[in-house]
Amino acid sequence: MKANCSSPGETGEKSPLQTIGEEQTQNPYTELLVLKAHHDIVRFLVQLDDYRFASAGDDGIVVVWNAQTGEKLLELNGHTQKITAIITFSSLGSCEEKNQLILTASADRTVIVWDGDTARQVQRISCFQSTVKCLTVLQRLDVWLSGGNDLCVWNRKLDLLCKTSHLSDTDLSFVTGSHIGELIIWDALDWTMQAYERNFWDPSPQLDTQQEIKLCQKSNDISIHHFTCDEENVFAAVGRGLYVYNLQMKRVIACQKTAHDSNVLHIAKLPNRQLISCSEDGSVRIWELREKQQLAAEPVPTGFFNMWGFGRVNKQASQPVKKQQENATSCSLELIGDLIGHSSSVEMFLYFEDHGLVTCSADHLIILWKNGERESGLRSLRLFQKLEENGDLYLAV
Repeated sequence: MKANCSSPGETGEKSPLQTIGEEQTQNPYTELLVLKAHHDIVRFLVQLDDYRFASAGDDGIVVVWNAQTGEKLLELNGHTQKITAIITFSSLGSCEEKNQLILTASADRTVIVWDGDTARQVQRISCFQSTVKCLTVLQRLDVWLSGGNDLCVWNRKLDLLCKTSHLSDTDLSFVTGSHIGELIIWDALDWTMQAYERNFWDPSPQLDTQQEIKLCQKSNDISIHHFTCDEENVFAAVGRGLYVYNLQMKRVIACQKTAHDSNVLHIAKLPNRQLISCSEDGSVRIWELREKQQLAAEPVPTGFFNMWGFGRVNKQASQPVKKQQENATSCSLELIGDLIGHSSSVEMFLYFEDHGLVTCSADHLIILWKNGERESGLRSLRLFQKLEENGDLYLAV
């Protein structure tokens, strides 16, 4: 499952894949539990609370699991075709009964609302003219959206409020990406396009700043499969690579052009400047964003997408900018963990701070990756507690 890095002197079309040895001292996930319940590709995972999550996929069923023990808690059956989207909708009011609703969309052109505590069908919506391919919740507005051929807005009582209309939220803009390398910045108030870009910047050093910026020949190399962000950066999975775009500097501060052997399908930001990615190659990798001092002779990458009007400038005008950036701080993405357990494409994952990492795959399996040191400590604690309850601990002393 691991490819060998090319030597520095070798040339080829592909960038060398970064690898890590058997001793992964910074990788905490040394134990795993394999969970079996699905009989087709598991494409979705959604967190219900601090210890529960739900899985769904092409077999049309939803399974609720205990993230701590790996126990199967509930199975939700109701769709006749594959599930295309899943979200949770929590209750807001303090006076009403607090329950966790699960919304699932399917290729059977229905959306089902489930009670996540009892597996009961609350309601089924069958008025769609096409498959609903995405669902999202605007929790502060107490509404949810379904997207297919139409974009619909619904309230908690499942009343259709509007179709392809305008809705405001506290966020002023949001980002979407496509499989042909498009990135669009949208205004969340009037849904107009703030920026549109199809050109990637190549963050490697350029010999001539005036040379034309060319798109990769293969569409997979420019396909934006997933991205996430925090207050400082946008983390983008582009083809087989990972890019970190700093919003303040308006440039790429770190990248791994070949982070995996195949397309990266899902990424997530973790605490302590860590990033997790999973791929069609069946691997899950942990990265750490580390700062490094930019050398004076090394050109600093000037951009990723020409977002917000920030684009390529001519050589003469770029000189003052380059001088200012000569001693700028850049970053690198360092591989610190490689989780090999699935035999096929890893579709996505969930991160539980206390209970580990959950991955789902086209091999029909779900793997619960555990922090080995933490689990060993918990087992020792349970053993001592049992000895104390039986009186054996005092007898031994």
